[in-house]
Amino acid sequence: MKALLSRDAGGPETLVLEDLPSPKAKPGFAVIEVNAVGVNYPDVLFIEDRYQVKPQRPFAPGGEISGVVKEIGEGVVNVKRGDRVLGITDWGGMAEEIAVEAGRLIRIPDAMPFDEAAAFILAYGTSYYALKDRGCMEPGESLLVLGAGGGVGLAAVELSRAMGGRVIAAASSQEKVDQALARGAESAVVYPPGPFDRDGRKALAKLFKQAVGPNGIDLVYDGVGGDYTEAALRSIAWQGRLLVIGFPAGIPRVPLNLPLLKGSEIVGVRSGSAMERDPAAHQKNVKELLDFYAAGKIRPYVSEHFPLDRAAESIAHLASRKAVGKVVVMVG
Repeated sequence: MKALLSRDAGGPETLVLEDLPSPKAKPGFAVIEVNAVGVNYPDVLFIEDRYQVKPQRPFAPGGEISGVVKEIGEGVVNVKRGDRVLGITDWGGMAEEIAVEAGRLIRIPDAMPFDEAAAFILAYGTSYYALKDRGCMEPGESLLVLGAGGGVGLAAVELSRAMGGRVIAAASSQEKVDQALARGAESAVVYPPGPFDRDGRKALAKLFKQAVGPNGIDLVYDGVGGDYTEAALRSIAWQGRLLVIGFPAGIPRVPLNLPLLKGSEIVGVRSGSAMERDPAAHQKNVKELLDFYAAGKIRPYVSEHFPLDRAAESIAHLASRKAVGKVVVMVG
């Protein structure tokens, strides 16, 4: 089988397509013939050795796959040969075949295309866990989504609407906020690129305050970080919640007098760890997400497809922060 490998730390240009032996199904594992791979920001960090977990090299990037079960190992009962599945793999997905722990696989409806399946669980799973379990979002509450044009951001927009929330989308281009508006946001704001000096940070905070109005915002979904976090926190309502999702703009430094003055909360969202610690709760969320999908309330927006031999380009495109929605590598 072919796999796109990281042999040395570096950017997407360091990745190489090589032939490897097909994997075997160990006890508790299933071998998947990969059809599609979702590209996510951790892929950028993994290959550059900038993630908190560092896979042993050589490894293939790609933490979100869909495909067909080829073989199952001893003790596997939740999937069988021939099942259409999606899976969370952390890495290893950009390959024609992969062995995945069976508990990380989810059977998908026949009507769900493989590209949408590969763009589904990380974006919607993270956003649903953030809004439902960590943000405790109630119908009628307002949500400011930073990075609203990306995969997780658009998922947060759709899920907030499905949960009865009101969404203000914030992103770095008109194209991105237009997609968020098409997916249910009530209003939107285009923010400028950083980094910012002192005056720029004040202007950014003013921009967010104008966007959310005088009463402030109930929840902030922060998938951006950097100077955007403090600016958004300044727009939060009394007892609002800021959900920490990720830091493509850098890890922020937040003055802690801000949550004190607003009685607000800064809430970390680590959906992968939550899944491992409470798999039953995760499975409940997955069922609810698939119900939302079947009802037509959510649907991944896949903006671009790349073949496996151009998968390095897909990571570079995502790293440029120009991608709208999800980027998917097609393998099968």
